Amino acid sequence: NMNSFFLSLLVGLLFSKDYVKPTEIDRKKWKGEGTTPNLESIVIGRCYEYIRLVNPNVGEKNCTEIWEAFKNAFINKDPCNILPSDYELFINLSVHTIPPNKALFWENNHLLVTSYSDKSRRYMPLCDTLIASFGDFLNWCGQANDTGFDYDSCPMTEECENNAVESFWRIASITYAKQSSGVIYVMLNGSAIGGAYPVKGFFADYELPNLQKDRISRIEIWVMDDIGGPDLDSCGKGSVQILEERLKTMGYDITCIDNYKSVLLLKCLDYPYHSDCSIFSSAPSTQRRLVSSERGNSWSRLIYTIFVAFVFEICFNP
Repeated sequence: NMNSFFLSLLVGLLFSKDYVKPTEIDRKKWKGEGTTPNLESIVIGRCYEYIRLVNPNVGEKNCTEIWEAFKNAFINKDPCNILPSDYELFINLSVHTIPPNKALFWENNHLLVTSYSDKSRRYMPLCDTLIASFGDFLNWCGQANDTGFDYDSCPMTEECENNAVESFWRIASITYAKQSSGVIYVMLNGSAIGGAYPVKGFFADYELPNLQKDRISRIEIWVMDDIGGPDLDSCGKGSVQILEERLKTMGYDITCIDNYKSVLLLKCLDYPYHSDCSIFSSAPSTQRRLVSSERGNSWSRLIYTIFVAFVFEICFNP
């Protein structure tokens, strides 16, 4: 009968490999990763580490208050309707000055920039500011009509541009650019597919237009190729040339360096014997000197032993 048919159909669906429970479909709404677990503990800890150890010059900051401002920018809201302006209170509470000649912008070089800046010891890129400590390598979003975080999934930019993470980095980039002064440094990846300078990217869209020209003396570009990687872009060519022309049109004094030696030396720490790092290799000659020294010491010990034996023979065996 009809009841038996529907019962058999329901049983078949439940045991089918292709069947997904409705709760699983509802739970993961978006393509992106969900909120980073323990987000509050991570960012408050980072905040105190920053103001106490990394950069005490920023002065006293209320990390709990900054966290609340950060959270309230996106919590209990449609995750696809978060605007940069929603983070304004957070920005006002966490902003601090960028030392002159220390600003370092970048594209496609995140880990290299972080390593080279050394927690603002050499330079202070955006990722080494208090603002960015709340977001670097983290993910987060809320849900409409819900005071909690969405730990299962968050929207990616391809799904909606006005998501919590994208809007955060937009206002963070704008603020950082406005705070930068003196000599401005830009590190690009000459091996990046699609060009070292993305004409649509955070640097092109949010940072470069917000530089304060009257506070900037010049802009220096470093185009770094991957060790063993292709040389797809370089100074005066490809997308780097597009950037150079744009900067000249804006009235900036610019210089460009291919494979800036100081950064290249850092990259070569992981590839000491690669041909791209041969200009730094002095190990063979050093090793030869060490071998020669050891041989000399061995010879001296041998002469000394023979001399002692000779004296012993004369004194005790007349």
